[in-house]
Amino acid sequence: MNKELDVFKSEVNALTSKLQDLKKEIGKVIIGQEETVEQLIITFLAGGHALLEGVPGLAKTLMIRTLAETVDLNFKRIQFTPDLMPSDIIGTEILEEDHSTGKKFFKFNKGPIFANIVLADEINRTPPKTQAALLEAMQEFEVTYSGTTYELERPFFILATQNPIEQSGTFPLPEAQQDRFLFYIKIGYPTDSEETTILKNTTGTKKVKPQKIISGEEILSLQQMVREIPISDDLISFVSKVVRATRPETSTNNYVKEWVSWGAGPRAGQAMIVTAKARALMQGRLAVTLDDLKTVALPVLRHRVIVNFRAEAEGINADTVTNELLNTISPIIK
Repeated sequence: MNKELDVFKSEVNALTSKLQDLKKEIGKVIIGQEETVEQLIITFLAGGHALLEGVPGLAKTLMIRTLAETVDLNFKRIQFTPDLMPSDIIGTEILEEDHSTGKKFFKFNKGPIFANIVLADEINRTPPKTQAALLEAMQEFEVTYSGTTYELERPFFILATQNPIEQSGTFPLPEAQQDRFLFYIKIGYPTDSEETTILKNTTGTKKVKPQKIISGEEILSLQQMVREIPISDDLISFVSKVVRATRPETSTNNYVKEWVSWGAGPRAGQAMIVTAKARALMQGRLAVTLDDLKTVALPVLRHRVIVNFRAEAEGINADTVTNELLNTISPIIK
């Protein structure tokens, strides 16, 4: 048993060292934003999808492109627009002719969803009908067209971006669609020193080409390792209490009853645990800590806890509610 554990530790150390190299390689192009980059890598390790939100000019698209360039996987970008159709994402059937027999037949021409990493740029600029074309792919890792189901190659990630301003002409993602995203990542402005470095590095002739650091097979191995990271029953109980406390009908927290319309479902608890495991693995630890859970709680819950209109008027959002619960519930855990 100890020998198996030693082998596992050795494999973990070998692969987690590559994750550190991955962060360094991304850092050659992306100045600062360490927390965002870490959350993106956690999304990869947990085998989920991420929604990134930030004002224009914060390198959301560049960050995803750079991450894709450091991973040896197929990458496709889809620019979401009001006239984008589901077939532009999934693909369509085209009529072809067999020159030897003269017979005509329909052949499915795969769309850009058939890639390992898909950038859904400005996802909220397309109507719900087209947004819904992603649902099956995100949940089942497959696509159905004209009665035929096509499996997507693993690993498979959808990394979507949206702009919190300029809401005219946009279509907010339905709650069911948002729930498919493992993380909802908010990107802030750079610090003073980071912005100075950005201006210096991006206004000259020198361009950095990131190198490929990790393969798809290694990512799949890491995803399997994440599932094997242990978590104590006390911490699982903590996750359950936090998630259940977000629901006004079952919460004993008056703060939640006053400000929340809808709480998080069981998928939120699953997301908290698996992303906490991924964070532990990323830091070379073979056990989940309370700090891991608290760190991933905000990006996991901010799109799954829906505050009411009164809360929005008072400037209270899902992050405010989550922090209140973490401060209230965490002392119960030993």
